[in-house]
Amino acid sequence: MRSIRAAAVGAVTMSLALAATACGGGSSTGGGSDDSPKTLTYWASNQGASIEVDKKVLRPELDKFEKRTGIKVKLEVVPWSDLLNRILTATTSGQGPDVLNIGNTWSASLQATGALLPWDAENFAKIGGKDRFVDSALGSTGARGKDPAAVPLYSMAYALYYNKKIFADAGIAKPPATWAELTADGKKIQAKGKQALGAEGANVSENIHHVFVFAKQHGADFFTADGKPDFTADGVVAAVKQYVGLMAEDKAIPRGNAEYAQNQSVSDFAKGRTAMLLWQSASANLKSQGMSEDAYGITPVPVRSGVPGAGNQVNSMVAGINMAVFGNTHNLDGATQFVKFMTSDDEQKILNKAYSTIPPVKSAQADAAFGTPANAVLKDTLAGSAAALPQVATESQFETTVGTAVKELFADAAAGRAVTTESVKAKLQKAQQQMPAK
Repeated sequence: MRSIRAAAVGAVTMSLALAATACGGGSSTGGGSDDSPKTLTYWASNQGASIEVDKKVLRPELDKFEKRTGIKVKLEVVPWSDLLNRILTATTSGQGPDVLNIGNTWSASLQATGALLPWDAENFAKIGGKDRFVDSALGSTGARGKDPAAVPLYSMAYALYYNKKIFADAGIAKPPATWAELTADGKKIQAKGKQALGAEGANVSENIHHVFVFAKQHGADFFTADGKPDFTADGVVAAVKQYVGLMAEDKAIPRGNAEYAQNQSVSDFAKGRTAMLLWQSASANLKSQGMSEDAYGITPVPVRSGVPGAGNQVNSMVAGINMAVFGNTHNLDGATQFVKFMTSDDEQKILNKAYSTIPPVKSAQADAAFGTPANAVLKDTLAGSAAALPQVATESQFETTVGTAVKELFADAAAGRAVTTESVKAKLQKAQQQMPAK
């Protein structure tokens, strides 16, 4: 999911609303109809530098779809700060769009409301088949054992971006492959008067993405195999402590970043104030802020030891955007045609080029335009060392409660308060107690 959605899942009211619908079964969809075959309403997520940028990217493609099918698409680009709340309101009222974008980490939670069209074998066949999509992207489309609630649209992965000049000035010959190397490099960089590593300490979503990866590297997860919260497991506690420890102990992350929640760390990197940045598909953002592609390198996110891969060598969550259809749409056939259009090879190339993302459609991903060094790192990560966030009905509440706990721990670190195993465990225990009973 795009990390510019700084506050999208931070509001407790959103989580409470989702808890109610997830436990209560959501609105009845009735299977949709074709009562309004000439129009569709589409809620697109804000992927570009602004809503106006998204409109410029999307409108020509939607006009192309109308010319081919005769179906007019009414476009609304919804900011990430509003998107989840808008979707939740729609799932309870039944008054939603026909087609919408969702952050892929929300798939299982929104699936549990019962409001989204299930993508069974018959529906996938209408858009060219399930096997067109990359397996890692399909892993973030809903709960295991159930038909997906959405179809992958844009894929992203985290990488470590590093400033080549700052590294050279500090006498560092290559980017770090392990966390120990990163902290050692950070000290050399700070000795030259630069900040080492940027972070968004007040962004609950960014916090979740990173501590999830750290937990995987510690051989742990935030949920048991049957979907119950397990936030105080030893590996989880160690993972959160290690991540916050990049500020509290290693001093690699500046204390001021504890207040960052609106992509300030990206701006710091783009302006040459910070040497390293952990971000998902950052090239377009950096370019928009005037940073030349020659000024930075991109390398896989570090691991505890060795090289990225499966198992404990996971180094990214599977980030991305999915496309869903409201089950009570009044243009079911048109909505399906629209998903087919947006996930076609041609449109996947156009849209993912515009957003510097990776096509989740295999054949489009093979296009030469996605073979740049930066994209190669992202594609390799998605293919071999990324994991989907827990696909459980309470995933959204997990993001809110644990992400907020990490935010509070960063605030402690910024204030000079010790971040200990005991204090981390206490915060995580409180977060677990706030999870809804099922």
